[in-house]
Order: sequence, then C-alpha cells, then structure tokens
Amino acid sequence: MRTAFATLACCAALAAADAGWVRYGHDYAGTRYSDLAQVNATNVARLVPAWISQTGFPGGMEATPLVHGGLMYVTGPSNNAVAIDIRTGKPMWRYSHAPPRGLNLCCGEPNRGFALHGSKVIKVNIENHLVALDANSGAVLWDAEIADYRKGYTGTSAPLVVKDMVLIGTAGGEFGIRGFIDAYDANTGKRRWRFHTVAGPEDPAGKSWDGDSWQHGGGATWITGTYDPELNLVYWGVGNPGPDMNGDLRRGDNLYTCSLVALDADTGKLRWHFQFTPHDTHDWDAVADPVLVDIPVQGRRVKAVIQANRNGYFYALDRVTGRFLLASPYTKISWADGIDGSGKPKLVAGQEPSEEGTRVCPGLGGGHNWQPTAYSRQTGLYYFQSTDGCQIYYKTRHGFVEGQWFQLSTTDEIAGEPSGGSLIAMDPSTGQIHWRMSTISAPSAGLLATAGGLLFAGDHFGYAMALDAQTGKVLWKFYTGAPIRGSFVTYTVDGKQYIAVPSGSLVIAFTLKSDN
Repeated sequence: MRTAFATLACCAALAAADAGWVRYGHDYAGTRYSDLAQVNATNVARLVPAWISQTGFPGGMEATPLVHGGLMYVTGPSNNAVAIDIRTGKPMWRYSHAPPRGLNLCCGEPNRGFALHGSKVIKVNIENHLVALDANSGAVLWDAEIADYRKGYTGTSAPLVVKDMVLIGTAGGEFGIRGFIDAYDANTGKRRWRFHTVAGPEDPAGKSWDGDSWQHGGGATWITGTYDPELNLVYWGVGNPGPDMNGDLRRGDNLYTCSLVALDADTGKLRWHFQFTPHDTHDWDAVADPVLVDIPVQGRRVKAVIQANRNGYFYALDRVTGRFLLASPYTKISWADGIDGSGKPKLVAGQEPSEEGTRVCPGLGGGHNWQPTAYSRQTGLYYFQSTDGCQIYYKTRHGFVEGQWFQLSTTDEIAGEPSGGSLIAMDPSTGQIHWRMSTISAPSAGLLATAGGLLFAGDHFGYAMALDAQTGKVLWKFYTGAPIRGSFVTYTVDGKQYIAVPSGSLVIAFTLKSDN
C-alpha cells in the first residue's frame, strides 16, 4: 500500500551536497559532518521547532532521514516509510507492507533508513527483502528477496548505493545464520555479488572454524558500511560468531566475525580483513560504522579507517592495507590487558561466560554499539557514545534448530552496579580522549557534527541537545517528549538551515527563531 586536521584528502569527492542529506552517513566516508554553519555556537540557543510531522509509525524510529529534491524520506519499524515536505512537514506519500507472521527476531522490527539512486529510494523490509520505490510517489518498482526469513535472516540496515549497485547486509546473527554482504543492480534488483562473512571450506580462513560449525556461524552485517571511491573499496563491519556465548561449539578464531572487511566494490572480492575480537564469546559485534579519515601517524599522513568497537577499544587501521595503527580503551575493560603491536588483544584468563556466571566488562551491548558516530573536519575530533558498565555472562548448551534462537545464553545486570553512559570526543590520531560527558542512560541517538562548531546528540529521555564540539559544553536543549533513537541530519531550504531528528513516532525539524 502506498500510503580540520586529520581531514579526508578526497573529501570533496566523497562529500554529499550540503544542501541535502543523501546517504546514511552523509558522505561516503561516513563522517556525518556538514559544512553548514548558519546555525552555530553563538546562536544555537535560538533553535526552535519549524514543524513537527506525525508519522503514525508503531514504536520508535532508528532511521537516518534522507533529504533530497524538496522531500525528506524516513523509514519506520515494521515496513513503514513516509516522504515529507521539508518546508511544511506534510506527508506526501506513505509506504506500508505487512510483515509475514511468525518472524523470529532479535530486537524488534527497526529500520535504519533509505538509500537514494536517481529517482528511486531503496530500503530493506524486515523479512529481508530489498525494495525500490519511486521517490516521487512511493510506488514499488522492484522487490528482491535477500535471504529466507524462515531461516532466521532479517533486514534492518540502510542500504549503501555505490555506482549502479545497492549494497546491503543482513541481520539474524542470533539465529545461526551464515552472514554476508550483497550487491544488487540498482535498476533491476538482480544480485551482482555476495561475500560470505563466515568463511567456509572454500576459503583458506575456513580453517578458523572447527568442523562444520561455520554453517551456523553468525557474522551478521546489520549496520551500513562506507566507501572510498579512490581505492574502490567498501568497508563493512561484521557481527559476532554464533552461538554467541558458547565458544566450545566453534573453536578457533571464527573469521570473519568481529572483523572489518575491505571488499572490491565491483566484484565483492576480499582485499583485506582485520579481526578485533578473535573467537568472541561476549556478543561484541564489530558492526559500528567504519569512518574514513586521513590521520598523522609517526610523522606521515595515513589513509585510515576508524571504529569505536563494542569490545571497549577504539581502533585505527590503514584503509589501504588493513595494517593495525593504534588502539585505545575508552571504557572499563576486564577481558583484555591491552592490545599488542599487531592489533591482537592480550587476553585475561577467566573472562569467558560460564554456567555459574562470569563478571565481565564491558557488558553485552559494549562499549559503543550501533548508534552512528561523527567526525568533524573542523575540530579533527571523532565523536561516539558508550555504555559504561559490566554484566554477568552465562553460557548454556542445546542443539541447533533452523530459524530458532541460537545465542547460548545471556547476561544479567550486577546488583548495585548500574551501568551509565558517556559521550566521548577523541583525537583519532592518538586515541586520546579530548573530552567526555557522562550520561545517566545508555546511548540511543545518532550524532551530527557541523561547521558551526556544534555536535548534536539525543537521549532515551527525549532530549535533543547541541554541544560545543570543541569543549562538550551543552549550548541548547529541547525536550521532544519521546526517546530519540534515530539520527540527526541537517539541510538547507530557501536559504535557511534546518536540523531534523526522529523522536518516537515524530519527525521534528528545527531552525533559528527569527529576530522579528
């Protein structure tokens, strides 16, 4: 039904037009940085709602809105989407498709956004179908099955358009799937290539799996990757191995889970990989957005890719070769005593899940989880959020049943040790924390950095905030009335800069209050 320093050298080539917001990460590098500066540190206190659009979507939105051609495109949970007039907030068309009954899901039915290709907007549906819609009407142009939802595969991430292809990952890592990254023809929906993120017998890395454990090895790819057109490489984070908590059933390093992979964009062939957490047993997905920056390392500038990993460490890698550059802890860590010169963790004994329970830091969600990060070319700082705390990890054992939960087992909170949160600004060339703001709640919203010297953030309580990007001082706050789980974007229309964010079932656009 239709209803500054460390800047990216090729930034001009990678950046999206700042008049709109046309990619999940704004630019191919995934920086979520805008050159717009009409709203800045001196006047942001005058920011007020310009319009509020009620989508009617069930549950809270986790999407990054896209803005192009006078419309804002927003996806919601349970296969819903809407196109909104960016001047008025009026819905122009709606899309809705009922999910099939009997879906087995990890974490609800979120959707994190559209991709844009010409006159089409493209999204995944929760039953793991890739759907192209007419950008002006919402009419379905093509529909391609990615993988069978009855086997545990689901779709939640925003696609990435590269050339004439649509790249997409899959969710379902807790159901014994074999993960992958796919590329589809943007005009027809026909699949071009597939890269399996769990190495099988055909891959030399298949030796990192014991026996046939690779067949149910997880390796979900549920957050959007990034792309360097100069190198023609796609960078994508890979989730945890399966079963999550019981590593006895899958001895070995379990490649390419908990890794960053660099793929040739045209063929999907692996150029390099880096595994952050070999043989992970704590559900520390490495899916967080890989951000492309150039940083000084030992007196020379290096094309780097950076990530705040769920395991509690920040990493910088050479994005040409995958060579390890540096790692730095940003939250409490008990499972490792640092990272060696090759990038491997120095493991601490006794930190594996157990039947009686083992206290480990960080907890199941990290560290930093999936919420989008930001890198400011103005300040040279990398901004991300963290859940700071520990949990009790358990492991159990049972047989594999296709399409059923295969985590083996779970975690529990520690009495008297509530977890908190942090918003962190880090120098990516050194791993040093520039400032940290403690928060009561765990992270929820995606970040936005602007040339106005600002960082926009939101929280579970419904507060939208603007901070001084250099110091972390809160300069503006607005209560939206619902948790903010989506991402902030900015754009201009009729010469005015707007800041917009989903909150609950609303989309709110802010602009500067007139002096009149």
